[in-house]
Amino acid sequence: MSHWIILPIVLPAMMAAFIVLVVRHHAVLQRVFSLAGTLAVLAVATGLVMATWDGTIILYQLGDWAAPFGIVLVADRLSTLFVFLTSLLAVFVQLYAIGSKWDMRGRHFYALFQFQLMGIIGAFLTGDAFNLFVFFEVLLIASYGLMIHSGGPERFRAGVQYVVFNLLGSTLFLFALGTIYAETGTLNMADLAQRIAAAPPEYTSGIRAASVMLLMVFAVKAAILPLHFWLPAAYANAPAPVAALFAIMTKVGAYAIIRFYTLVFPPDLEITQGLFDTWLMPAALVTLFLGMLGVLGARRLDRLVAFAVIGSMGMLMAAVSVFTPQGIAAALFYAIHSTLATAALFLLVDVVRERRERNLLTFDLAPPIAGGALVAGMFFAAAIAMAGLPPLSGFIGKLLILDAAMSDARMAWVWAIVLGMSLIAVIGFARAGSTIFWKAHASEAAYDEGPPPADEQTLQPLPALPMVAIGGILATLVAVTVFAGPLQRHLTATAEQLFAPGPYISTVLETPGKEISYKGHGEDDHGEESKARDSHDADDSHGDAQEEEGH
Repeated sequence: MSHWIILPIVLPAMMAAFIVLVVRHHAVLQRVFSLAGTLAVLAVATGLVMATWDGTIILYQLGDWAAPFGIVLVADRLSTLFVFLTSLLAVFVQLYAIGSKWDMRGRHFYALFQFQLMGIIGAFLTGDAFNLFVFFEVLLIASYGLMIHSGGPERFRAGVQYVVFNLLGSTLFLFALGTIYAETGTLNMADLAQRIAAAPPEYTSGIRAASVMLLMVFAVKAAILPLHFWLPAAYANAPAPVAALFAIMTKVGAYAIIRFYTLVFPPDLEITQGLFDTWLMPAALVTLFLGMLGVLGARRLDRLVAFAVIGSMGMLMAAVSVFTPQGIAAALFYAIHSTLATAALFLLVDVVRERRERNLLTFDLAPPIAGGALVAGMFFAAAIAMAGLPPLSGFIGKLLILDAAMSDARMAWVWAIVLGMSLIAVIGFARAGSTIFWKAHASEAAYDEGPPPADEQTLQPLPALPMVAIGGILATLVAVTVFAGPLQRHLTATAEQLFAPGPYISTVLETPGKEISYKGHGEDDHGEESKARDSHDADDSHGDAQEEEGH
């Protein structure tokens, strides 16, 4: 049992408590300890990726209690990939928060940041469905606190909408878990996979209902239409570092769908046939369509990026809904790309807001900003990545998704909507970039007496650390593009591991080759063991009686 698995969860939890209890009045120490803790999480995540690179599955049993009775954490290729992506993004976001001084515009930023990190990473590593719910609630509470950081009526209103909508999703999650436990007697995901596969037909109605409820819950987290209403206002009004970190939060929902519907409710499971694979593809394509229409119709830069997030989730879920190893591999590649591109765009939106006259984010003409060439270049790179234009990773991810859809009967719809919405995304981002960065120079000629005096903040040089953070994210995007071949081979191996869950189940249950029969409606392992003990005791008593009779 490796104790390294629990460190990415324990370190942020301990760091958050330390910051609140010890250094909450010392801004510099908060920054130092929080950044050091995040770097330590990144180092551990790197080690976990290396340890699972060859397909090894690592199990951690909390309290040394074996599954399915104890809580377990499981590190495989899929979970460690997302843990690494989360911790890497967290480092860049924290550097930006320090350089832009967003961390000092409200209280308890770093404590909430660390709790958010704990919740996201815990959701990726847990092997228990109920603890997935627990980590969902941890990240929900922390994200609400981060969202209203520095205050403001618009931010508070969007935060209330966000938390109410997600609490409704959490309530539905509890209903689903209660239904599953009533039917199977367990919530360990590996144990669920075996018991549901062995379920007799008369016990399938509750399981079918629970599978649909879970998909709805995860669709809320992934912002899939029609459960996406909370996202545009929430992401557009959140502080820039928070919105950038939120880029990984929608991927938690996508991860949960991939994990549950390849392990617990796999595509070949007869009792859930047609419950999610039939309509998940149409929902994903409509999400992509409306997200990119939002990009085209947005009148503010922050809303444009928020709608781009919705469109990118539609693209990602279109690949997932193919439910083949090739489709899942394409979805994972696109998830990495879209997380980084979204985070870079949200941070660049904040740079524009801080540098532009009167903090304008609307597509109105305004004087150029200091350092506009560098900001425009970065925005151009992030925009073509998000729109899926060559040569960056968005183009590769889109090609992988289109190739994966070749085996699907709805291939024509996928190709038409993906390519059409890519064109709309290009138009939307081009309009925004040209208005803010190019037409800003032309607008100077509109004044007879020269341009109006710019605000003092627009004349100051660009701060170095925020630009380093954004540059780091863009450099990672370039690295994903350059090493797309080896990365895609690893992601293909990851998808193949998901569609062959035998080693995962045997590692978690520590019962290689053992078949688990279905136990529902009050029957559990203790009951079976009790029956076995009673039978054994009866045999012993019968043997003792025969021995006495012989004497």
